[in-house]
Amino acid sequence: MASSPLRIVLLTGNSLCHNPRAMKEATALARAGYSVDVLGAWLDPEFKARDERLLKQLPFRFTPVIDVTMPGARAAFARLAQRARRKTAQLAYDLTGMQNSLQLGLDLGRMLRLALNIPAQLYLAHSEPCLAVARTLLRAGRRVGVDMEDWFSEDLLPEARRHRPLGLLRSLEREVLSQGVHASCPSQAMSGALAAAYGCPPPTVVYNAFAWSDRPLGDGTNRDGRERPVPSLHWFSTTLGPGRGLEELLAAIELLDRDFVLHLRGRPAPGFAEWIRTRLPERRRDRVRLHPLVANDQLLPCIAEHDIGFAGEQPDCRSRDLTVTNKMLHYLLAGLAVVASDTKGQREVASQAPGAVFLYPAGDVRALAGALDRLLGSPDALAQAKAAAIAAARDIFCWERQEPVLLDAIERAVACPERVSR
Repeated sequence: MASSPLRIVLLTGNSLCHNPRAMKEATALARAGYSVDVLGAWLDPEFKARDERLLKQLPFRFTPVIDVTMPGARAAFARLAQRARRKTAQLAYDLTGMQNSLQLGLDLGRMLRLALNIPAQLYLAHSEPCLAVARTLLRAGRRVGVDMEDWFSEDLLPEARRHRPLGLLRSLEREVLSQGVHASCPSQAMSGALAAAYGCPPPTVVYNAFAWSDRPLGDGTNRDGRERPVPSLHWFSTTLGPGRGLEELLAAIELLDRDFVLHLRGRPAPGFAEWIRTRLPERRRDRVRLHPLVANDQLLPCIAEHDIGFAGEQPDCRSRDLTVTNKMLHYLLAGLAVVASDTKGQREVASQAPGAVFLYPAGDVRALAGALDRLLGSPDALAQAKAAAIAAARDIFCWERQEPVLLDAIERAVACPERVSR
């Protein structure tokens, strides 16, 4: 009789469409023969609808630990209780300095109960709330790992960090990274920094790349209203807001005499769309276009319509300084030249993608304008950079190159009773 497949549980506490890294990992593990469960959450009706469409074709199981989109009094009460627990925990921290896992959000008790009831060979945390669940599972004798999608305790801007349980997060990170059987992260820079900070083995580096087979071949659709042959710049994120380098990008384009159109995609933070309009000189206002978010399967085709991708990550956030964002790897896969701030993570990509990535010192508006001007002023230089981007994506920064690294690390983790060397 054939043995049952090994079972792996991913702890995300998020919707699938909002967490492509976890979705790629779950899909890769399921196709490699593992039985895979994802414990997530539905916190937004739009994201839930996208997830439900995705789940019809994905080879793993998804269970929402909490679903705040459900109608009715019971669901409304659950939403109120969830908010009340988190606000009470935050108030206790603000008044006394006492940190606790309720500050991390979600119904961690329910996620833990569900995880304990699944007899899995490996549990993988993919978010900071799930670190608390992973630690409890670890102490219960389960085989646990973590994917440090971000360096959670070193994330966000200083104002937001004032209200976060940083001591608790560092304690969770240290224990799971040091005593778990698997760890991964999105860059060599972050892997080395985590090992130095916690005395743990360096996490396996799995770049947050996307499939080469998903590259758009060009269907002639002009989704973003591109004005050819005018060069086109593109930036995207879930949130269109401050602290993402847009301030210096808008300042830089005021210094340019070239014609171009800048396309910004994301959900605007309150007042930010108006702030953009007021920052632009009259001559540039019709050259900046705002676009809403699109489904994951539509993002790459939209990006591929443009010429230059902007990645202005800010080094004053340590996690952002060290990481390699999916933004930058999307640009390469779509065949865009990349203009990026000189963070440690983006420098790492630039060193492996010669000719495709043009770095500038973060905050140096004139240097940013100069990098853009070199590409906008030379069709040949722009074409060469775009060709170099495609080559880098094909040879290194695509999921087909990263998936075997992940599967090899997971295979060693499930075979190890206590710890896997990385």
